[in-house]
Amino acid sequence: MSYIIIAPPVPTQKWKEELEIIAPEIPLIIGPETDHPEEVICAMVWKQERGILNRFENLKLIFSMGAGVDHVLADDTIPKHIPICRVVDPQMAFSMSNFILMAVLNHNRSFYDFQQAREKSHWAQFEFEERSLKIGVLGTGFLGMDIAKKLHALGFSVSGYSNSHKDTPFPSYAGDQIDTFLSKINVLICLVPYTPKTQGLLNYNLFKKFSEPTYLINVSRGSVHVEKDILTALDEGILSGAFLDVFEHEPLPSNSPLWKHPLVQITPHIASLTYPKESVLQMMDCLEKIEKDLPLTQEVSREKMY
Repeated sequence: MSYIIIAPPVPTQKWKEELEIIAPEIPLIIGPETDHPEEVICAMVWKQERGILNRFENLKLIFSMGAGVDHVLADDTIPKHIPICRVVDPQMAFSMSNFILMAVLNHNRSFYDFQQAREKSHWAQFEFEERSLKIGVLGTGFLGMDIAKKLHALGFSVSGYSNSHKDTPFPSYAGDQIDTFLSKINVLICLVPYTPKTQGLLNYNLFKKFSEPTYLINVSRGSVHVEKDILTALDEGILSGAFLDVFEHEPLPSNSPLWKHPLVQITPHIASLTYPKESVLQMMDCLEKIEKDLPLTQEVSREKMY
């Protein structure tokens, strides 16, 4: 038997190093080319080409090298009987939540206003107040629930929204209550997975449902937002600002007006870090459960796409 990695060079090298430490006895193939495809039982992938996995007829597991799986499920040729699992890593939640905390606190304490004052050598001691925030977390799954609870514990006003009702220490909305949820916030943190239902979700019509100017933080997927609508909402004052880590096209084109918009903060899709060692251990645990015919807690629902 053997494992295969089909992914960009940087994550491939990191996962390769960990696999050689954790399971040196198992042959590892890098890239899709091999003279013995029938020996491959596990494929670790990130944005693989459509149909490229079909030659591995004895695959028992496809493992996404990240929390998102839309890139895997974009391949509609993958046989239905092969389980697809993903990383569910507390360290990933730690990284994501710290990133979002940074974005929220910088907005809360007017950090970017003070930065602009500094660039002008201006002492702006009493010019910018601490903002009163009403934070809404759109998507209270594994990552969303982690940051929502942490913000709540820090004393912020927090509410959450998901497809189904969640038992939370803060107000929680679900189903057809999204308009109510949106009307009660002035910071929106988006953590929904990318699915056909969430494509273009953050658009002008949704922004119009805010009851006051709202600060947008999107760390989910660029396909979930509409960039021209974000720019329009910023210029109309519907959005008070935006902190974007994901984009419709990545890398973000150099001619995108988002780069130079004074109310937009940009990071290059680095909010959530994947830790190769933990991820490799999770992959091997999933494979062991398959061998023993045990339930897979990290298996992805192809219908829900998460």
